[in-house]
Amino acid sequence: MPLGPPLAATEKQMSYARILASKTGDPLPKGIERDRAALSAWIDAHRAAPPAGRFANYPSSRQVAFAERIARLKRGNVPPECFQDKTLMSRWIDSNKPR
Repeated sequence: MPLGPPLAATEKQMSYARILASKTGDPLPKGIERDRAALSAWIDAHRAAPPAGRFANYPSSRQVAFAERIARLKRGNVPPECFQDKTLMSRWIDSNKPR
């Protein structure tokens, strides 16, 4: 049973892809705006690799600031191990943010 035509790319995807194309100098393939999955694959192939190194797994400054703001509201502290691991920090934020 055929699945039908592919979904068109979103405007946000197209905007990001145009920015990547201008930064990398690689043109967007013709007709890619008609296939969301193909555009996602193109974006994945052309975006910058995530940073590697000693501090790659540390939480961002925005994550830390948000966690500290939550801790102040709850009159508590962010566990020290969260400052060493962005995944732990994210989980702490998710479990403590006000609803």
